[in-house]
Amino acid sequence: MIRLPPPGAPLPHRISDAPFDPVADQEGEGGKLANATQLQVMWWKFRRHRLAVWSAGFLVFIYLVAAFAEFVAPYDLHRHDTANIYAPPQAVHLFDDGKFIGPFVYARTMQLDMENLRRVYTDDLSRPQKLRFFCKGDPYMFWGLIPAERHLVCAPTDGSAYFLGTDRLGRDILSRIIHGARISLTIGILGVAMSFVLGIVIGGMAGYYGGWIDAVVQRVIEVLQSIPSIPLWMALAAIMPVTWSPLLVYAGITVILGMLDWTGLARAVRSKLLALREEDYVQAAQILGASPGRIIGRHLVPGFMSHLVASATLTIPGMILGETALSFLGLGLRPPVTSWGILLTEARSVNTLALYPWLLFPVIPVVLVILAFNFLGDGLRDAADPLR
Repeated sequence: MIRLPPPGAPLPHRISDAPFDPVADQEGEGGKLANATQLQVMWWKFRRHRLAVWSAGFLVFIYLVAAFAEFVAPYDLHRHDTANIYAPPQAVHLFDDGKFIGPFVYARTMQLDMENLRRVYTDDLSRPQKLRFFCKGDPYMFWGLIPAERHLVCAPTDGSAYFLGTDRLGRDILSRIIHGARISLTIGILGVAMSFVLGIVIGGMAGYYGGWIDAVVQRVIEVLQSIPSIPLWMALAAIMPVTWSPLLVYAGITVILGMLDWTGLARAVRSKLLALREEDYVQAAQILGASPGRIIGRHLVPGFMSHLVASATLTIPGMILGETALSFLGLGLRPPVTSWGILLTEARSVNTLALYPWLLFPVIPVVLVILAFNFLGDGLRDAADPLR
C-alpha cells in the first residue's frame, strides 16, 4: 500500500523517493512466498509445526540407533547371563557419597526368596562400578558382514549393567529392544513402499481411465476395506509354513502388510487424477502422443506428491502395529528373529507382570514411535495443504 506524504510536503518526483520501497517489499514475507518453490513453502510451513519437527528429529535418532544397533546395544542379542535372571533395572549414578565419580552403577548381590520363589537383588552401596564407553564387549558381525567388538557403552569389568533389567533367560532387555527396532521399523518402511507403489499404479489406472476399470478397482477396494484388519492379518499369517526361515517369514509379513494397506492411498490417487485428467496440460500431452504411463508418472502424480508423502507417513504406524500385533499373538515373526512384538510376548502373563513389570518396557518405544509418526504426518499434511 502506497503511503501519501503529509499535507504541504512536496510530492516525490521519482519512485525511489517515495516512502514505499517495492524492492524492500519483495524481500519481505510476501515477496519470499511469491518467489519460492513448492518445496520451500512446504518447508517454511512445516518448521512452524514444532511438534512435527521434534517428532522428525526423534524418528531420525531412532532409525540411526536401529542402523547401528550392534554398536549401540550394550550386549549381544542372544547373550545369556544365568546369574542375573529376572534382574531389575539398574540405575545410573554420577555421585557417590557426595563425590563425583562419573556414570556408574552399584554392584549387586542376589539371594533366593524361598517363600515367594523369586530372586531378590540388592545394591551394594559400598561398591560403585564405573561404566566403560567405546569399549570392547561381546563380539558381533556388523550388519552380518563386518566382525567387530566395540560398543558404545559396556558394563564394568567386574560387574554387570542392565539398565532396563533382564528376562527369564538373563538377556538384556535394552539390547533386545535396540536390536528389535531394526525389524519393527524397517518392516513399516518396506510395507509402506510396497503399498505406495500399488496405490499409485492401481489408483492411477482407475482415475485416469475411469469406466469399467474404475468400477472394478472400487469394488475390490470396498471388499478389502470391509474385512476387519486383524482377523485378515491373522488368517494370512497362519498360512505361512512353520518350516520357513526367519528371512522368509519377515518377507511374508512385509508382503501381507503391503498388500492390504494400499486401498486408502489408491482412493486418494484416484480422486486426484479424476480432477486433474481434464486439465489443459494433460490434453496437450495426449495430443503430443504421450503414453498414459508417462502422463500419470510425469505430469499428474508429481502435482500432488506432497499429499502422497503425508499419507504414507500416516500409514507407517499401522504397519508397525500390525507386525507387533501378529508377533505378539505368535502368528508373525518367530525367534531367533527379534522384534518389539516378540519382546512383548514375555509380558502376556499377569503374574509375570506383577513380579517383573520391567518386561513391559518394550511397549514404550512402540508408543513413542507411533505418536512421532502421527505428529510428523500431521505436520506434513498441514504443510502440503495450500489452504493452510
